Amino acid sequence: MAGNAKLRRRLGRGGIHVLLIVAGLSMIMPFLWMVSTSFRSTLEITKDPYRFSPEVLSPGFGAPDTPSAGESRSVGRVFANYVEAWQSAPFGRYFFNTVFVALSCVVGVVITSALAAYAFARFRFKGRDVIFMLFLSMMMVPEPVYLVPSFIIIARLHWLDTYYALIIPWIAKVFSIFLLRQHFKTIPQDLFDAATIDGASRFSILWRIVMPLSKAILVTIVLFTIIGSWNSFLWPLVMTHSPEMRPIQIGLAAFSQEEGTEYGLMMAATCLSVLPLLVMYFFAQKQIIASLASSGLKE
Repeated sequence: MAGNAKLRRRLGRGGIHVLLIVAGLSMIMPFLWMVSTSFRSTLEITKDPYRFSPEVLSPGFGAPDTPSAGESRSVGRVFANYVEAWQSAPFGRYFFNTVFVALSCVVGVVITSALAAYAFARFRFKGRDVIFMLFLSMMMVPEPVYLVPSFIIIARLHWLDTYYALIIPWIAKVFSIFLLRQHFKTIPQDLFDAATIDGASRFSILWRIVMPLSKAILVTIVLFTIIGSWNSFLWPLVMTHSPEMRPIQIGLAAFSQEEGTEYGLMMAATCLSVLPLLVMYFFAQKQIIASLASSGLKE
């Protein structure tokens, strides 16, 4: 009986592993297709869109006279989409705008989220829980609903096509406040009492005690804020109109024109835009896991 139970447990674990592997492959396949397509020409993509290896890597490509000539031509052709994509649009300016807006939003979100979460978690005032629930309800409002009134406000403030329109409305995030507030409530009250007895002010407690204990949560908030700002499309599309103010996501749309879409160039530009996020996530994944494990959702 014990042997049968052990066998069932192994079979159950094996089935779970197989399911996870299949789910993981289904998630990574679109990314692998994007990378593969970035090395292919539009003609190759149109002829065989589901192929994962570009023809430039196939034997006999280009019919070279010598092996060395064939090798140099193949290598040059592999990265042709990346070079052409970078040169066909002001991607240097797009990247600068994206990085500047993302970092500015990070600074604003960290400050506003820490102050608001600290107030909701540790201060007692009338209507605190009701206000917090109303605050959370804002997460259910989709962006298109408030896009038109936001545009009118931004236009009356004369912020259209400026960094103000891309940064100021996004320096406060409801989810970041919620995440920090839940973490602040898990910090023992004894630490706050000891700091108060020592004469520390509320701001000093927040800066010297609470924030150092919230590094994992803050790293997660920073990462989510950068990803949200980096992937933003609809808001900058409406609020900006000059190429000098537009971020990377709007620049990617330049490869989709009325006469057709340059899929190879678009995928190459997309790979360039995704690469910084992948590198950032690779170094911050431990902090994300730690934040999810330590934040909790208890009251």
